[in-house]
Amino acid sequence: MPFLHFILLFLAVGSLTRLVLTLYTGAASVPAALWAPLMVRGLAFDLAALAFFLIPPLLWAALVPARWRDTRWRNPIRLGLFWAVASALLFFGLSEATFWEEFSTRFNFIAVDYLIYTHEVIGNILESYPVGLLVAATLGLALVVTFVFRKKILAVPAAQVSRGARLRYLVVALALPAAAWFLADIDQMQFSENSYANELAGNGFMTFGAALRRNELDYSRFYATEPPEKAAEILKNLGVEREPLSLAMQADEDEGFDPKRVPLSRPPRNVVVIMVESLSSQFLGVFGNKENLTPRLDALASEGLLFTRLYATGTRTVRGLEALTLGTPPIPGQAIVRRPNNDHLATLGDILSRQGFQSYFIYGGYGYFDNMNAYFAGNDYEVIDRTGFPKGSVGFENVWGVADEFLFDNAIVKLDEAHRAGKPFLAQIMTTSNHRPYTYPDGRIDIPSPGGRRGAVKYTDYAIGHFIDQARDKPWFADTLFVIVADHCASVAGKTKLPVEGYHIPMIFYAPKLLKPGRHTRLASQIDVPPTLLDALGLPGDDHFFGTSLFEQNHPGLDRAFISNYQELGYLKDDQLVVLGPKKRVETFAISPTGEASPAKMNETLRDEAVAFYQSAYQAFKSGALKLH
Repeated sequence: MPFLHFILLFLAVGSLTRLVLTLYTGAASVPAALWAPLMVRGLAFDLAALAFFLIPPLLWAALVPARWRDTRWRNPIRLGLFWAVASALLFFGLSEATFWEEFSTRFNFIAVDYLIYTHEVIGNILESYPVGLLVAATLGLALVVTFVFRKKILAVPAAQVSRGARLRYLVVALALPAAAWFLADIDQMQFSENSYANELAGNGFMTFGAALRRNELDYSRFYATEPPEKAAEILKNLGVEREPLSLAMQADEDEGFDPKRVPLSRPPRNVVVIMVESLSSQFLGVFGNKENLTPRLDALASEGLLFTRLYATGTRTVRGLEALTLGTPPIPGQAIVRRPNNDHLATLGDILSRQGFQSYFIYGGYGYFDNMNAYFAGNDYEVIDRTGFPKGSVGFENVWGVADEFLFDNAIVKLDEAHRAGKPFLAQIMTTSNHRPYTYPDGRIDIPSPGGRRGAVKYTDYAIGHFIDQARDKPWFADTLFVIVADHCASVAGKTKLPVEGYHIPMIFYAPKLLKPGRHTRLASQIDVPPTLLDALGLPGDDHFFGTSLFEQNHPGLDRAFISNYQELGYLKDDQLVVLGPKKRVETFAISPTGEASPAKMNETLRDEAVAFYQSAYQAFKSGALKLH
């Protein structure tokens, strides 16, 4: 059979990759009873991917003249081609392993993004892994495999050259991928209740291709829906009426600052939101961590208002930025930050700019990554990224960004400028140091660089503390509310599609001249932060958001959170998690006090609330209802 050596090579590498990832994940996360089923199902996915892999050799057999094949170099060419293909497949498997180590999934939208933002990604890889050694090892291993099986490779019969054989090759080249397209779907990966096992059963080529195709999912086509008027009524009963911004601001003009409801002695003049890269709650001592990674944050939490049950909306920075500026639940596919027509939206920065604030987005990396610069500039923020920092102001940087302490040094300069100009300011500052390659300046903390995740967390904690120390000496400090909040967690790996504890993030309100220490224990979402800040400022506009001020009391729409990945949309309320998925799938899980999920009977009320929120958020963006009006 022609190409048998390539077929066996493809299937062997696919199965070996799956086995290695399964062993790495371990029986504690993937029960041994699921290993055989995931390997068998995985082989079926590998065969589906193989159908596309075989298109080039089959077309070659069908179209290339016979005289091009029968040369004295035929055998060296066959061996060289096998070595090249083996090298490529092994490198792909190695890439999947590194991706799994960080995200515990097969290739997805993040991998697609990585191909787009090659500078940061390639630089990050070069600084995080011994790439030269790994590539050399891959090429060497492929060479060994080629040498060991050289006789069997050369013994495989050549493709026939008769007209009938050529026609058969051409038909097979078209029929195999067509059959795979119709018979195989990545949704078939969901064969168990264990998320790890489902991901392991997949094939990286298939999941990557699906990510390219599913960059944006049409909610009405793929997800459970209900009549728009019913969705609007449900949201209204939950306190979400979503009036146009102009009406919302008019309706709120007489409300102003209410010290009986808002736990501040007076409204702050300025707001600084520090959005911390990958800061899971589990890293903080106030949430039980014993490693002393966050002494400065723990101190700020004890001196400020700590929100103990806040959940991130997604798994990437753009989701956090979306929630912390737009106050809207995540929509399936890419975050709004990454989408077309995402300018002139009613963001926190736009609303405050209309009321005389200087709004900043300050980022330690290159803001073209993930379309951040375009999004914030298009929504009335002044954007400053690492390209805008004076060269002498940066004492350390890696490919991902400027070390956090130098980011904050440059932020201080901009805040001083706004204060001298007599303008109140909103600054949303995005850190980068708690990200691979986890490098930072020496001598700041007791974990040498590169210190892995632990060292990066501790360094970021140091940098935030240093920033607050600098701010204390500024004339604007006493009138400023500092908000420290994560963009997302460090990892969302878990046995279920949406492991709840993988979204638990800290948030601290710190304003020692305005705010008494305390704890806020109500279940909350990142989308509640923008309306909460407007409420704290005593300014109108908070009724425009899907989120609700965390200072609201006794309302049925409170005590809920939204969590998601790119396809699964979760609604957490009353210790239950409703998950909306493609093909209009709806599942319900009971959530234990430790965050463990177990299948539960459908709660129709929560199901309808989840659909109302997500369906309405999607339609609001697509119809332009999130725009400034």
